[in-house]
Amino acid sequence: MTVEITSHEELRELLGAPLPRAVTKERQAMHERDRQWLAASPFCLVATAGADGACDVSPKGDPPGFALVLDDTTIAIPERPGNRRADGYHNIVDNPHVGLIFLIPGRTDTLRINGRARLVRDAPFFDDMVVRGHRPVLAIVVEIEQIFFHCGKAFLRSELWRPETWRPDAVPSRARLAKELEVPTESLADLEVYYGPAYERKIYG
Repeated sequence: MTVEITSHEELRELLGAPLPRAVTKERQAMHERDRQWLAASPFCLVATAGADGACDVSPKGDPPGFALVLDDTTIAIPERPGNRRADGYHNIVDNPHVGLIFLIPGRTDTLRINGRARLVRDAPFFDDMVVRGHRPVLAIVVEIEQIFFHCGKAFLRSELWRPETWRPDAVPSRARLAKELEVPTESLADLEVYYGPAYERKIYG
């Protein structure tokens, strides 16, 4: 029988109260250590939700330091060429609340930021976000409401950074997935060329 949790009280009874340090570690402005983390991080996950509650999580990656610190309570994340779905961006237009997780490869802890976002199509700081000649066409500007470091238990349990546990061939290649699920009319040979070495050369346009 499936037993569902339907109240905050049930959830607290099951999980217990959070440790005091888990509650008090939240901050509303960046510390120098937060700035150092952002300067070293090449990757983050951006969680958004639309007006109807539909959620999206989008990965963002660039050279370390791609999330630009504008001041103690504001950061900016550049947009790069992608598939143009823009699901998260549409969500931000309707609902500014976002959640971010910044990773550093090899580190099991992460930096989490929750706040309010807006989309900016141009600003002087765009000049500081040029990579390989690509100036972003827009940026997410996030006003920080909560910032804190998150423990590494999930990464330790998953052994994410241990190369001996990696199994990249456990599922078909990106080209085969595209052939099977997305563009069955294209040949596998053409898709393998598209997702081959040339793919990396085109990531900035």
